[in-house]
Amino acid sequence: MDFFEGIDPAIVDWVIIPTLIFLARICDVTLGTLRIVFISKGDKIVAPLLGFLEVLIWLVAITQVMENLSNVASYLAWAGGFAMGNFLGLRVEQKLALGQMVVRVITVEPANKLIDILAGYGYRFTCIDARGTRGKVNLLFLIVKRKKLQHVLDIIRDYNPQAFYSVEDVRSVSDIDLPQGENERQVSLRRFFPLRKGK
Repeated sequence: MDFFEGIDPAIVDWVIIPTLIFLARICDVTLGTLRIVFISKGDKIVAPLLGFLEVLIWLVAITQVMENLSNVASYLAWAGGFAMGNFLGLRVEQKLALGQMVVRVITVEPANKLIDILAGYGYRFTCIDARGTRGKVNLLFLIVKRKKLQHVLDIIRDYNPQAFYSVEDVRSVSDIDLPQGENERQVSLRRFFPLRKGK
């Protein structure tokens, strides 16, 4: 290759080309993982753009492999990049914490304290009296942003450790103005500065 002219061919074949393949695979697999996440959320803009970049990078990588079929390092770089791309894709997706989650909580004990705590933080929920195998239970439904999921689970564990809960991904909700940003600050402010109604 003219681009690598002047460099030892052995270094090009066994170090530079495999490294480029490895990095390209990391990029395209990471983008592929994120693309699947955005598809599951119904995003019609970001998902196609990620798909375009993913395939473009993949073509560059596979071209280098096909041009170096006798080079075992290219195969190892391809497989290693794929594995690392999956890992990084999942890590990036966890950091982004996109979407909404539905949390179902079942408590055998009265859930009054848990309800008061969740309401105090501004979370919206629905509480239903139900009956389980061991008698009366309370059933709570919450829809929270994924970034706030751990906070909700910590509240449940702290104030009702015996509660059973399940968490599911939500593709879309009718009300996206969930109280996990500005409303939480408003709740905190109201604790120190109660609102007064005008005359």
